[in-house]
Amino acid sequence: MRGPHDVGGLDDGPIDPAPHELGFWEKQIDGLRGVIGAKVIVTTHENRRYVESLGDDAYETLTYYERWTAALSRQMVDKGLLTQAEIDARVRVVRERLAASGELAPGAEDVKP
Repeated sequence: MRGPHDVGGLDDGPIDPAPHELGFWEKQIDGLRGVIGAKVIVTTHENRRYVESLGDDAYETLTYYERWTAALSRQMVDKGLLTQAEIDARVRVVRERLAASGELAPGAEDVKP
């Protein structure tokens, strides 16, 4: 049985090879993932397993770095380093700041943390 990540040989249309600028938050999650990996808090294999276990819906609707963020959040909770309540509280603070500055993406206020 194929997982949502196993797309080899499937027709999924054209790929846009154009380079794009990473957003600030994407650079942050990339850096955070690097630090957590260097400190051997989470291994590359663990990260891949968590990303692949997100399920079809998440895998198909989230962007690359959104999948990393979701997987890393789950790993921190599973390892007892953060609680879901701590993550949710921080997400609320960030959303409030972005909403106040007008930077909150349309519809993002409807997304549950």
